[in-house]
Amino acid sequence: MSAPARKRSLGRRIGVALVVLAVIAAAAWFARPYLVEEEAPDVMTAPVRRGDVEVTVLASGTLRPAKLVAVGAQVSGRITALHVALGDTVTEGDLIAEIDSVTQENALRTAEATLANVRAQKVEKEATLTLNRQSLERQRRMLAQQATSQADFESAEAAVKTTEAQIDALAAQVVEAEVAVETARANLGYTRITAPMGGTVLAIVNQEGQTVNAAQSAPTIVVLGQLDSMKVEAEISEADIVNVKPGQPVYFTIVGDLDTRYDAVLESIEPAPDSIVNDPAISSSSSSTSSSSTEAIYYNGIFHVPNPDGHLRTYMTAEVHIVLGAARDVLTIPAVAIGPRDADGSRTVDVLETDGEVATRKVEIGLNDKSVAEVRSGLEEGARVVTGTRSGETATRERRPRRGPMGF
Repeated sequence: MSAPARKRSLGRRIGVALVVLAVIAAAAWFARPYLVEEEAPDVMTAPVRRGDVEVTVLASGTLRPAKLVAVGAQVSGRITALHVALGDTVTEGDLIAEIDSVTQENALRTAEATLANVRAQKVEKEATLTLNRQSLERQRRMLAQQATSQADFESAEAAVKTTEAQIDALAAQVVEAEVAVETARANLGYTRITAPMGGTVLAIVNQEGQTVNAAQSAPTIVVLGQLDSMKVEAEISEADIVNVKPGQPVYFTIVGDLDTRYDAVLESIEPAPDSIVNDPAISSSSSSTSSSSTEAIYYNGIFHVPNPDGHLRTYMTAEVHIVLGAARDVLTIPAVAIGPRDADGSRTVDVLETDGEVATRKVEIGLNDKSVAEVRSGLEEGARVVTGTRSGETATRERRPRRGPMGF
């Protein structure tokens, strides 16, 4: 074959090849939407797993000794001796302080002297009564013999009755004087201040050498508290109080030791908030304002906890959890996975199936602490529930082939 013929043959083959490539390219272009993979639903999931769910009410509490007593003075005077120091432990009857007793001793001596005087007057009148009765008896015999006048007899009779009345009055004065002596003796005893109970000295309000005035109110000398048992006052908001009742389990932690949990049982709930003392209906103070209606309302829940080691201290702040309900070792899912409540009251969740499809299931939800929810039926352990959509370029995506218009 001549050279020109070979060139023409090669050109025809190249042309055919180009046509074939063009056809293949066109076919690939039109088939591309049916051959590439598409992205699976861009979702985040969490597994259904076993765990615990606990629904609680959170309250702020204050720790106080189970028994707290302000030991005060019932008489006025200068404190001459203070027999305790801050932190000391005392027992009932121990001497705490002494107040200058000169005034009280003098008052007792005066009362005793008055009592002695009245008793002496009573003895005198009793002797006079004896004499008057003897005189009356003589007048009676003489009157019978007509040896005296009726007037003398009546005068003797009146003298007896007068003396008897005077003795009765003096008897009453003796009782009054005895009461005055007892009062003076008690006031003298009040100058020696003793512990009304065993406990720890938590505060010393008045020091040795200070003068206290008990004319209007009893001044406090020291404050005693029993620290082996602590009382917790938990402030429960009015939004939560409707769900709280005595007998529910409670636990708390303190700010300085968040790892230690103290368990107890709610004993009582005070019927009114502390702010009731400012109510205009019962308060005579003109400073009461209507601003209380805009303030938050809290009710005190009361319970006690043992404190044998003294780890809990007075006026510590406690983070109190009141347990409304608890479920142990149950199926749980994140609360965000739960859909809105349907008209019939049921709930739904979206589940990522094994084939990558997302399906909606109806479930029965139990306790829900707003973070984790109990699943009573509708899901099995290990299933993956949809908790939200992913965002960002680094999200891991599952891919699956996209099907063509005919299902291929």
